[in-house]
Amino acid sequence: MATEIYRDAWGIPHLRADSAIELARAQGRVTARDRAWQLEVERHRAQGTSASFLGPGALSWDRFARRARLADTARRCFAALAERDPETADWVRAYADGVTEGLAGATAPEFARAGLAPGRWEPWTPLGVWLATHILFAGFPAKLWREQVVRHLGADAVALFATDGPGTAGSNGWLLSGERTVTGQAIIAGDPHRFIEDPGVYQQIHLSCPEFDVVGLAVPGAPGIAHFGHTGTVAWAITNAMADYQDLYRERLRRTGAGVEALGPDGTWRRAARHTEIVEVAGEEPVEVEVIETDRGPVIIGGPEGLPEGPDGGVPDPAVAISLRYPPRVTADLGFGALLPLLRARRVADVDAALDRWAEPVNVVQAADTEGGLLHRVAGRVPVRAAANRVRLVPAWEPGHEWHGWHETPRAGLTDGVAVMANQRGPATPLGVEFAPPHRADRIAALLARKERWSAADQPAVHMDTHLASAAPLLDLLASLAGLTPGAAALRDRLLRWDRRMDAHSADAAAYAAVRGAVVRRLAAQEAFAALAAPPAYPELFLPWLALVPRVGYALEHLLRAGELYGVDRAGAARAALEEVAAAQPPAPWGDTHRLAPWRALAGAPQDEPGLSGDHDCVLCTSAVPGVTDRAARGPAARYVWDLARREDSLWVVPFGASGVPGSPHHRDQLPRWLGGDLVPVVTDWDRLTEESDA
Repeated sequence: MATEIYRDAWGIPHLRADSAIELARAQGRVTARDRAWQLEVERHRAQGTSASFLGPGALSWDRFARRARLADTARRCFAALAERDPETADWVRAYADGVTEGLAGATAPEFARAGLAPGRWEPWTPLGVWLATHILFAGFPAKLWREQVVRHLGADAVALFATDGPGTAGSNGWLLSGERTVTGQAIIAGDPHRFIEDPGVYQQIHLSCPEFDVVGLAVPGAPGIAHFGHTGTVAWAITNAMADYQDLYRERLRRTGAGVEALGPDGTWRRAARHTEIVEVAGEEPVEVEVIETDRGPVIIGGPEGLPEGPDGGVPDPAVAISLRYPPRVTADLGFGALLPLLRARRVADVDAALDRWAEPVNVVQAADTEGGLLHRVAGRVPVRAAANRVRLVPAWEPGHEWHGWHETPRAGLTDGVAVMANQRGPATPLGVEFAPPHRADRIAALLARKERWSAADQPAVHMDTHLASAAPLLDLLASLAGLTPGAAALRDRLLRWDRRMDAHSADAAAYAAVRGAVVRRLAAQEAFAALAAPPAYPELFLPWLALVPRVGYALEHLLRAGELYGVDRAGAARAALEEVAAAQPPAPWGDTHRLAPWRALAGAPQDEPGLSGDHDCVLCTSAVPGVTDRAARGPAARYVWDLARREDSLWVVPFGASGVPGSPHHRDQLPRWLGGDLVPVVTDWDRLTEESDA
C-alpha cells in the first residue's frame, strides 16, 4: 500500500501508510500543505529569526529565544534522542523531511506579503517548535511579578494576586466512567484554552498504519498526536497541571579579560559560556545579542552590567542578571520518547507507561479504555528544590537553591464516577504555586451531577456553559452600597437580578463587565499599588505578566474579599464605578464588545470577528481582560468528545478550520460550529472519505 491521503467533508486529513516512518513523512507533508505559513513562522520563532520578516515587533521574542538557547536545546535534545531512542529519532526525522517536501509547493499568500521563501526543516526542528510553543506554559515570568509584589507590598500580598492570569494556558477536561454514561463505556471531553491563533494551534488528524490507527489533535510542527487522542480502544486528554518546573536565578556576573564569570553557591567565580549572535530585523539595522550561560542556565535578562533600571529607580541589587533553568536544558530530553508509545497504546496501562517518558509541559492526564480502565495522573518532569525557588527569584550565589532529582508525579481517582480537571488545585497541588480559581471545575462537576447517565452528544451543553461564579464578590459589594443616585441604584438592582450568565445577547452581562472594568481601573489607580504600576524595564516579552491592571482584573475576587487591603476604600471604588456606568450610554449586548481577537503573525486588513459568549471564569472560557478590553484573545483552541463505546460517535471542532490557507473552503468553515457549540463528527470509515492525490 502506498501512502494515501484522504479528506472528510471538513477537509480534515486522514492518512494511511505501510509503516510508522512513512506515516510520519506523510503527516509532515500534509501539514505543510495545510499549514505552510504557520509552520515556517514557528520554525523561525524556534530559531529566533522571526524578526527578519515580521519586523521589530518580533524582536523581543527573538532576543529571548537566542538568550534562552531554544534552538541549541532542541539540537541537544535531538542528539540525545538519536542516541537513546533511534527509532523515535528516525520517526521525527521522517516528519521533518515530509514538511520540507510539502513546503516545496506552498501557496499561502503570506509568503509573498512577507517576502519569505520556505526553508528546510532539520531533524531537530520539530523539537524546537515544541519547545518554543511551550516554554512559557509554566509561567515563569510570574516570578518577576511576585518579586515586585514582595518588594513593595510584602510576602503576604503574593496570595492576593494569585490567580490564573493573562499569560497562563489552561483547559477544561472531564472523564465520565462507564457507570455514568448511557453506553456503559467511558467518555472523555473538554477544551484546551490557549491564545486563539489563525491558523489554529491544533490540527485535527487521523493517522493509520499497521501498528496503530489514531485520531486526535496534533500540534502543527510536531509528529504524532500528543495531547488529545483516541486509538479506538483507549483515549486520553490533558490540561495544564499549573506545575512550577522552571526557576529564575539572580546572578552576579563580572567581565574578565577571558570573558564572563558568575558567582556560584560555593563562593567562587566560575567561567560562564559567552558568545554573541546577530538578529536580523526587517526594515531596521541588525541587532547584536550577547548570549551568556552560567551553571544554572542561560541569562535571559540583564548581564554583567546589571539589570535594566526601571522608572522607580531600579531594582534591588542592580549588579545582578537573571538566568533561567528549565528541565530540557538540564536533561537534553523533551519527552518525545513518549509519542510513539502513545500512538501504539491499546489500554490505559500503555498510556500510563508512555507518560512515564513525558517531560514538558507538565500536564494532568485523563484516559480510559474499552475494558473499563481509567487513569487520572500528572505527567511531566518537576525538579525537587527549595520552596523559595517556586515562588520568586532566588540568589545563585547562596547555597540551598540547587535541583535534587525529580518529583514523583501524583495520581488521583474519580468521585461518583467523574473526574474534572480545570487547572484548579487537584492532584498537581504539591507541584505548583498558583492555580486557577475553582469556579470552572466546580461548575462542570455541578452540571455533570444533574443527571445520572450522559451521552457523547450531551457534552457540548457543558462546553458552552456561561455561568460566572466569580461575579459574586463584586455583586455582594454592590448590594451593600447605600445613598446611590437613582440611576446607579437602578443599575445596581438590575445587576442583582441578573442570572450571572455571560451570554453574547445579554445586556446585563455587558453592564456587569462595564462596572467590573471600572472597579478594576479604580483599584489599580490606588496609591497603595502605585509602585506596581511601573515595573522595571524588563524585556517587552515579559510585560503581560507585569502589567498591574490585568493583575487586578484577574485577582478581583481575592482583592474584594481580603479582610483589609492596604487602606483601599473598595466600597468607594465600587460606588464610583457604578455611578460612572450608570451615567454613560446603556451598554450594548455583551457580544458587541466581547469579540474574538485571534493572533496572526502578519497583521492584515481588520476582520469583523464574531461576538462571543463566556468569560474568563466561565466553563466557556473566552477571556476578556477586565479593566483593559472586552476582546478575547484566549479561549477554547479546540473542543473534543472521545466516546469509548464507538469512536465514530466522538466529536470535535476547532475555531477556524483544517486549512491555514486564506480563501480555502476549509479555512474558516468550522467557525460557525465553534461559535454555536456544535461539533463535527469524527469519521474513521475510509469508505466515507475522499482520496486526495499525493502528487
